[in-house]
Amino acid sequence: MSVFAKATASRSKPLSIVAGVAAFSATALLLASCASTPSTDGGETTAAAALCGPDAATAAADITAVKPEAAQSRDTKLKIGSILPTTGSLAFLGPPEIAGVDLAVDEINASAPGVLGGNVEVIHRDSGDTTTDIATQSATDLLSQGVSGIVGAASSGVSFTFIDQVTGAKVVQVSPANTSPDFSTYADGGYYFRTAPSDVLQGRVLGNLMVGDGATNVGIIYLNDAYGSGLEQNVSTAIENAGGTVVASEAFNEGDSQFSSQIDAVLAEDPDAIALIAFDQTKVIIPELVGTKGYDGSKVYFVDGNLADYSADFDEGTLNCAKGTLPGVLADDAFKAKLLGVNPDLTDFSYGAESYDAVNLMALAAVAGGATDGPTIQANMKAVSEGGTKCTSFAECADLWPPAPTSTKTASPDPSPSMTTVTRPRPTSVSTSTARTTLTRR
Repeated sequence: MSVFAKATASRSKPLSIVAGVAAFSATALLLASCASTPSTDGGETTAAAALCGPDAATAAADITAVKPEAAQSRDTKLKIGSILPTTGSLAFLGPPEIAGVDLAVDEINASAPGVLGGNVEVIHRDSGDTTTDIATQSATDLLSQGVSGIVGAASSGVSFTFIDQVTGAKVVQVSPANTSPDFSTYADGGYYFRTAPSDVLQGRVLGNLMVGDGATNVGIIYLNDAYGSGLEQNVSTAIENAGGTVVASEAFNEGDSQFSSQIDAVLAEDPDAIALIAFDQTKVIIPELVGTKGYDGSKVYFVDGNLADYSADFDEGTLNCAKGTLPGVLADDAFKAKLLGVNPDLTDFSYGAESYDAVNLMALAAVAGGATDGPTIQANMKAVSEGGTKCTSFAECADLWPPAPTSTKTASPDPSPSMTTVTRPRPTSVSTSTARTTLTRR
């Protein structure tokens, strides 16, 4: 399991319309079993060592799985699908994301109100990666089965392969992990949403982290797709704005298996630190970069696409004190226990919370609109994800609907002109806060 020592990064304003401010962490990352360094005088270990030694690894709580309650016996009212990775370069993210979806469905189906008095059915399909057309086939299959919403994909590049197909059918798509800035202006008819922030934010945090750690000359190795190139641009901008210099930035393509030319080109510029923006390719790049070429593993910085457990892949200590950034939230032990109740084999929890919220938001939008078709869900996604009363379970959130309305004129939270909204004795805007992620429309 990846082990994190949290160092919170702040965000002065939201990037778009959101229900609140999502936690965003620059984390010290333990990717392979590693040794802390005791002080030479026999005293306490240094603060830096305390973040990344075996003491940190063994400090993880022994979490007891919490099984979800049994579903109510009643008709299915809402059918959704997921297109999440069980194969391909992001397959390690599939289990926690699928568990988050299943946990939300289990809790909704066990609740007294359900969705308009009924249950939710979920159909899971694989997304693969951009080297295959698995995602488009999965989207075709789910649409043929009449789903009203789809959770996925994890990869920004993969989402772009089927977003037109889904949104064009007036089916809501909510990604728990898409971070490419390109989605912010994409013509999706208003049917695409995400519960993870844009890489404008992650790039800013990572660039500032590297320069703040003392790196003045930075190298970047990145995946040449919507995710990697967008993140590379934002990291580069942040580094330069913070007073650093990007001395080399080398791209590779999905499906590549050799990375020597990129590694050599970056190392030729003698960087103080290297940002590695990759997926599963990390398992090939790190052994050559650190093992063969001898680059200091503690000077390598990771991103959400490659924060994984590499203890079975790399020699002990390979990435001692490496760091990385993860947009969204780090699941607390209580939420991990619920996810383990769904899938006891989980070793990673990344984007489980965001997947959980994606399902809850669609279900609540259906409740708010009084119907489970795609257009009704789409029309109510904003209403159930900003402002209002914070609630911590589907049942609690659903109970906020529908109080008697009174009309009033208010200012819109986005750049559009002011709009007439509805204020109610009990606020209509609700957000699931068990996982505390937020919905981003733009």
